[in-house]
Amino acid sequence: MTRELKVNREQVLPVTPDRVFHAVATTEGNVGWLYPMDVEPRLGGAVSRGSSTVVAWDPPREFACRTPDLDGFTNTLSYRIEPHEDGALLRMGIHWVHTGTPDDGWDTRADAAERHVDFYQHSLAEYLRHFDGRPAVYVKASRPAPPRDANAFDAVRERLGVPPEAGVGDAVEALLPGGPVEAQVDYRDGDFLGLRGPDGLYRFYNGARWNWPLWVGHHLFTPVPDADDAAWDAWLTETAP
Repeated sequence: MTRELKVNREQVLPVTPDRVFHAVATTEGNVGWLYPMDVEPRLGGAVSRGSSTVVAWDPPREFACRTPDLDGFTNTLSYRIEPHEDGALLRMGIHWVHTGTPDDGWDTRADAAERHVDFYQHSLAEYLRHFDGRPAVYVKASRPAPPRDANAFDAVRERLGVPPEAGVGDAVEALLPGGPVEAQVDYRDGDFLGLRGPDGLYRFYNGARWNWPLWVGHHLFTPVPDADDAAWDAWLTETAP
């Protein structure tokens, strides 16, 4: 049996194609909006995304990487970039192919992939609009297991100082481990919360929908505030035990 998942997104970004390519296809760019992903800049180069390999490399037009065929599963991430009157048009895609015995967790992972891609692509645009060119540090922390309390993500929001009625574009005083920061809500739904401060993109992920842990993955820019995994681990432990 063969199963496939295709996730395709298209967005116009307010920068030149070479800046988009730098953001999606380089080690320094990815840490500013996605997660640390080392890229060896050549066709056949190594990528630290599940031991992937570069299968397309044409700066600043195209980049793609693919995992090896492990137990009948391959995972390809691709980006195609074109000039646009408002900057650059980015077409990104994820293509999973699984052959063999059906996997009971497939539907859960497929739903999570769709939802996470939307959040990541939004973060890409925020990074390019507000932080492009600034060196970044990635901070990640998580609870070791799915939260016991169904309201754990609300507890995170409350401790951050984000009112329940706050929507995208609203200003908040974010109560972070290192102290309060004036920020703006740039993304919000039941599973994701994004705050943009003057020196960082603060990202909060509610894994309860997929029976996954609650976690954070922040992109912090020089000068680096709150760049301490241990502090955020403690913060999550206290907030959503």
